[in-house]
Parts: sequence; C-alpha cells; structure tokens
Amino acid sequence: MSTLRRRVTVAVHNGVHARPVAELVRLAEAHGAVVKLSTSGGDTVDLSSVLAVMDLGIATGEEVTLEVADSPDAATLLDKLSAVLAPA
Repeated sequence: MSTLRRRVTVAVHNGVHARPVAELVRLAEAHGAVVKLSTSGGDTVDLSSVLAVMDLGIATGEEVTLEVADSPDAATLLDKLSAVLAPA
C-alpha cells in the first residue's frame, strides 16, 4: 500500500506541547488508520500515542514528516495535521 508524506516546519509557539499534541492525536484517531510522525533526527512515532509524541520534545523551527496510508481522505488529513503544527 502506498503512503502519502508531508514535511512540515513546526511553527507553533513554544513547540509541540500538550494542546497541539492532543489535537494531533484526536485527528489521527478519527482517521482510523495509522498516522506516523518522524523527526529530522530519525525518531518515528504513531500519532495515536500522546506520550510518544510528547517524548519527542519537538521545538519550534524543527522539521517533521507526517505519513499516512493513501486513502480518499489522506490529503485532507495531512492538511489538518499540518495546520496544527504550522498554523497560518
């Protein structure tokens, strides 16, 4: 199965803290398929785990990669996840 990936430079103030992590997890769980987040340092976690994402300690300015299995709503999901990490 193919996957869609998107690189995002984190722009949330104070990095990825509890509120954005909770929103990322909520979106990933609502999607129903595995959604992964990888750091530029090579750490990869499943976005369904609040603790795993928090443990990454992602700071503002860091680049991460989001990955989800290709599906009809995968691009929309990546848009929503990206908006949490880098709000307009």
